[in-house]
Amino acid sequence: MKKMKERMDESILVCVYYGPNGERLIQRGCKIANMLDCPLYILTVDPKPFDDLDAEKSNYIARWKQLASEHSADAFIIKDNEQRPISKVIAEVAREKNITQIILGQTAQSRWEQIAKGSIINSLLREIPFVDLHIISVARFLKNPDRHFEKGVRAYLVKDNNNYRLIFKHTKDIEFEGIFFKEYGTDFNNGIFKFMKDKETLQVQVNENIVKDLTNVDMDTNLSSDDDFL
Repeated sequence: MKKMKERMDESILVCVYYGPNGERLIQRGCKIANMLDCPLYILTVDPKPFDDLDAEKSNYIARWKQLASEHSADAFIIKDNEQRPISKVIAEVAREKNITQIILGQTAQSRWEQIAKGSIINSLLREIPFVDLHIISVARFLKNPDRHFEKGVRAYLVKDNNNYRLIFKHTKDIEFEGIFFKEYGTDFNNGIFKFMKDKETLQVQVNENIVKDLTNVDMDTNLSSDDDFL
């Protein structure tokens, strides 16, 4: 028998899209909903009809439905064949379900990328100013389902002759600020440094604290592929 929620004055909506961050957002939403003992809803939006979705997207949806069931979410909502702006759809669901808190993922490489520019946030604040927005950073995770890297930590690059040196303390000499992902099983700082350069997200190789060049590392080919936002 489904447990009745005590706090009906609060209600959580988690917005997810395809990619590795969806599960993390759902888990965060479940944690907040459990703390508040309130209803939880999970929403995904797609411009294509549900029957036209490929196997990969269908698998994501199946997994999200499973998580929704495991965490006793009140509903998993799919808005397919949807041509309206995402903010309009989210606002509509928020009103229908009396949502008081919305959880979104911030990532530069997903359909929620507008969040980083502020457009979805600003639209939602105009549409539903009575709802609290939780913007969850997903930058501290890399595409690696086998967990070859530790959780990211804030780090910096400083110029070192023709190379760059990785440091962990902010100084006036830093060239770039980002997140360092250390490889498991290494005594040295070997791994990936992820940062923004000229409005582009780059991931570069670090070997024993040194970055020899700023060539982007393709995580889908050079390293493990991903399994994901919002």
